[in-house]
Amino acid sequence: MNEFGHKPKNADLSTVGLGKVGDAYWNLEPAELVEHAILSEQGVFADSGALAIDTGEFTGRSPKDKFCVKDDKTAGTVWWGDVNYPFTPEHFDLLHDKMAAYLMGRDVYVKDAYACADTDYKLNLRVVAEYPASAMFAGNMFLRPTKEELKSFEPEWHIICAPGFHADPAKDGTRQHNFAVLNFTKKMILIGGTGYTGEIKKGIFTVLNYVLPQERGVLSMHCSANIGKNDDTAVFFGLSGTGKTTLSADPERRLIGDDEHGWSDKGVFNFEGGCYAKCIDLSAEKEPQIWNAIRFGSILENIVFEEGSTKVDFSDGSKTENTRVSYPIDHIDNIAMPSIGGHPKNIFFLTCDAYGVLPPISRLTPGQAMYHFISGYTAKVAGTEAGVTEPQSTFSACFGKAFLPLHPTKYAEMLGERMKQHDVRVWLVNTGWSGGSYGVGERMKLKSTRAMITAALRGELDKVEYKEHQVFGMEFPTTCPGVPNEVLDARSTWKDTAAYDATAEKLAKQFNDNFAKFKEGASPEILAAAPRSTVKA
Repeated sequence: MNEFGHKPKNADLSTVGLGKVGDAYWNLEPAELVEHAILSEQGVFADSGALAIDTGEFTGRSPKDKFCVKDDKTAGTVWWGDVNYPFTPEHFDLLHDKMAAYLMGRDVYVKDAYACADTDYKLNLRVVAEYPASAMFAGNMFLRPTKEELKSFEPEWHIICAPGFHADPAKDGTRQHNFAVLNFTKKMILIGGTGYTGEIKKGIFTVLNYVLPQERGVLSMHCSANIGKNDDTAVFFGLSGTGKTTLSADPERRLIGDDEHGWSDKGVFNFEGGCYAKCIDLSAEKEPQIWNAIRFGSILENIVFEEGSTKVDFSDGSKTENTRVSYPIDHIDNIAMPSIGGHPKNIFFLTCDAYGVLPPISRLTPGQAMYHFISGYTAKVAGTEAGVTEPQSTFSACFGKAFLPLHPTKYAEMLGERMKQHDVRVWLVNTGWSGGSYGVGERMKLKSTRAMITAALRGELDKVEYKEHQVFGMEFPTTCPGVPNEVLDARSTWKDTAAYDATAEKLAKQFNDNFAKFKEGASPEILAAAPRSTVKA
């Protein structure tokens, strides 16, 4: 085995069973990894200078093929079910040995990095990747040690990523040929059969969601965060399509991070060192920060070029609607360095309510905040999928169900405790429809949503009058600077208030039906925050 690049002292891949690989490229610079990707015909340059790659068969995560080893450590702690599928230690060892045999004689790319900007919680990682773009992705997305730090770098967790290796489900215990398997005892993640780089990022996020709340007392969060000129931190939760990236990218505030954070007894810190943004329909006008970040050092995934050119057609979703770009966070100008803030003063739960029921902004009690946090609601609009003719509700616990190894109430109770301890205001913001459901009403204007969030951040909503929502119980302001008063009461925007009432009760029933599976672990305070539905089952 020949070795190249910046190899730490005493580093040895044989400790993880990979002592017989071909050439090992240690911690290559981004330019070197780009060169390897292009020479191996695994990527091409876009006109912006970014590396454009295709991830192959899988252009997104495969949640049903993500497993967790069930052993003495995890049997009684992991929230087993349709998110955390059990995997036997014996099958893990077999799969690991087969991956090692597959990589025998093959070149690998090793990237050392770490997670958690607050070094009190630093988690050192070593990614051993079959493809140079996978190693480059890890370098973009995680935090990057200095060359001096690399000399003595010692990993705590290993990720072995071999997209070309396919499992045999009948023998290996997988569902199909692709897999991502986490082993909390051996501190190792195996990824195979898929070139989708997001599996690397979300694997480590799952690790942090297990380790930090249980062992370090840190609330792990799937959210973005920014900080104002007065060092006031704000946190934004929201599922895809709710405006999380757009609304947290505020020119008046510095970005702490766009996706994954921890909340310790000192404040909020970013887990990552980069951003992984959707870029379908991207434009310089709508998302200037993301647009300007796409340059040399960035990785574009599954995009389509305009015919006969290397100019990206961001409107083309023929390969996937989940086109992505990965880039180091310093590709954005207005960032907090280091990626750390104090305790948040405001938390925003963003939802795109395509039913037009929820107020455009409302404040939540701690109990309501925990309830809506566990619910993690948004709605898909008609037309986004074949056969969808009316809005469809989506519930994802803690706004990140797929990455939760612990029961959602664990995270919700930690959130409630911190809210009370630090007197945090929590707001539910509807970036969806007003004046009727999708097809009848209109989507909330971004200008109005920004005005409401700005008013909340400035404390301008602290002294106005509020009304209580008749079904969901939260209070919404009757006035807000820069927003017409009539917009603030969702019911009053509907021409047919009887239709509004029926739709509100229908949505309330969906909330209650979804929450039924969490009742057993929920406190009376959380249960009391459920909406008051009169719809019969």
